[in-house]
Amino acid sequence: MLFLPRRRFLQTGAVAAAGLALPESLAAQSPTPVGKPRKFQLGIVTYNVAKDWDLPTILKNCQAAKIAAVELRTTHKHGVEPSLPAEARKDVRKQFADSGVMCWGCGSVCEFHSPDPAVVRKNIEICKQFVQLSSEIGGRGVKVRPNDLPKGVPEDKTLEQIGTALIECGKAAADAGVEIWVEVHGRGTALPGNIKKIMDYCGHEKVGLTWNSNGSDLVKGSVAEAFALLKPWIRSCHINELYNDSLGLYPYRELFRLLREMDYDRVTLCEVGKTPPTPEYGVEFLKFYKGLWHELST
Repeated sequence: MLFLPRRRFLQTGAVAAAGLALPESLAAQSPTPVGKPRKFQLGIVTYNVAKDWDLPTILKNCQAAKIAAVELRTTHKHGVEPSLPAEARKDVRKQFADSGVMCWGCGSVCEFHSPDPAVVRKNIEICKQFVQLSSEIGGRGVKVRPNDLPKGVPEDKTLEQIGTALIECGKAAADAGVEIWVEVHGRGTALPGNIKKIMDYCGHEKVGLTWNSNGSDLVKGSVAEAFALLKPWIRSCHINELYNDSLGLYPYRELFRLLREMDYDRVTLCEVGKTPPTPEYGVEFLKFYKGLWHELST
């Protein structure tokens, strides 16, 4: 995503006249919601808007932009990783509690599609480490992902392998009091039908999905078919360039309506593709983003 100049950003959104920088004013100006009210909140994935912010900066900026939750994607400056010692984990938990910002959990890159059993085993063990970390810092869960359908391997064999690996991860999550969220992600594995097969093979109650707002969700411009297929497992949600709704590229207003109708009461997490030039610009962007999110999701 390009971080648009303020004027351009306002012009591209569906709420150019509503004052995006002031989400509170939008609450008064928005029309009465049609159907069920929104129960979910807006959070961020540190990928990429907060990639270069340390944890105090993330929490300060989320407070400033009134962002409810953070998913701590691995490898970023916040440094919240399985290598973190026990006292540091307590400090992370305290920083979140003191800030009033929810620790949604850890965004790992654990994946289970490799035809090499040793690689799959390594990823399962790393996932267990993230499970323990998320539990100790007050998170709700751990995001994992499928990432490919390896060539030369029967497709269904890979999907079953991923689902089976997730059972072990789900058992670890149950023991730690958290969840596993499988991101709808990867070459071939992002297709809703394939993700459903993975979840059917898994069948563990602590393993759900992170909806990922992919182009492959669309059928004739709508996400309704894919959403209905994956709805039983949706436990988290990544969203990206919200102005794509007004450009006809992704129907966020429809997605948010579907989430309202299922009484989704968790978070939708901003996951945009470029890093802002400064933390200050990042805060301004998040305020604009929340304004557009509010208009589209009400």
